[in-house]
Amino acid sequence: MLACGIGCRRGTPADDIEAAIRDARTALGCADEIAVIATEASKLHEPGLREAARRLGVVLVAYSAAELRSAADAVLTASHAALLHKDTPSVAEAAALLAGGANARLLGPRLANPTTTCAFAVGDGALP
Repeated sequence: MLACGIGCRRGTPADDIEAAIRDARTALGCADEIAVIATEASKLHEPGLREAARRLGVVLVAYSAAELRSAADAVLTASHAALLHKDTPSVAEAAALLAGGANARLLGPRLANPTTTCAFAVGDGALP
């Protein structure tokens, strides 16, 4: 299963999120179908993120900062902003790993545009 982890600023439009997903897919050579988009719990009701998931036809799931911290040992990059605002070293990478489920592994480090970070993980997870 391919899981997409997203971190974004409040008020980020769906177009920016979709651009980050497209750019990350291209950079990572990832053509598989996205099964789920995962993020941090406070972003679950962000209109742009919800709209991006709707456009892509995928489930949107969220994890608490504590849950994201539980994946900290497996992330490839640490984010100063995530540490400062969410007390976790990663949102996008950690969310992708958690959503990917058992045996999840990142396809590469997160990629970012000015408003959004995006990471992909593959794993044996089942949709929530």
